[in-house]
Amino acid sequence: MSKRIALITGANKGIGYQTALQLGKKGIYILVASRDIEAGESAVMQLKQEGVSAEPLQLDITSKENIATAASYVESTFGKLDILVNNAGVMLDAFDKSPTQQSSEVWRKTFDVNLFGAVDVTNAFVALLKNSDAGRIVNVSSILGSMAANTDPESEFYNFKIPAYNISKSAINAWTVHLAYELRDTPIKVNAAHPGFVKTDLHGVDAPLTPEEGAYTSVALAMLADDGPNGEFYHVSERQPW
Repeated sequence: MSKRIALITGANKGIGYQTALQLGKKGIYILVASRDIEAGESAVMQLKQEGVSAEPLQLDITSKENIATAASYVESTFGKLDILVNNAGVMLDAFDKSPTQQSSEVWRKTFDVNLFGAVDVTNAFVALLKNSDAGRIVNVSSILGSMAANTDPESEFYNFKIPAYNISKSAINAWTVHLAYELRDTPIKVNAAHPGFVKTDLHGVDAPLTPEEGAYTSVALAMLADDGPNGEFYHVSERQPW
């Protein structure tokens, strides 16, 4: 297939869906990856009504077996992958508990999705990304994972301590740096995206940005030109502090 192929995890709703819609509007074929295949199928129906070429892909990012099955399907069907957006994420922290009071179950479940899921998916698809003329990997992070923002009392985010979530995003930022370094001599570019404070199931209705606005950064990083940044952290066009 000559058309560019994008796989977006958690693409059945929220920022992931809007990322799929915006990339699809640019003529990219979308693999709507979701744990619930019925939710993925519903999202694909909506995308097709918007004129987007897409198909659902059942993908539980906490299951290595399921990831391997999905990667095998993409390889046999398309032979490559041009864009990978590691968008799926969870926020499970109890907001009335301090870091030492969060349960070990919350820590493990958060890292299983927000870090290890992204790592496992990337590792499974990196060979297909190397088959692309200009592979792009976008790791959806958060400014709440910024060590600079977490340690600067003058930062507007200084008091937003959501332990397991924040630290999992610090880890995905570090993964971005290491992965970009590994792939520095290839056409693949790897960057982290801060979507902003977006109205989603994760953040609630009081957030100022819409999912459409929250997808802008992921879309921009997925569409980077060959001279674009690599191993960086962005919100829209602004570099963010690690």
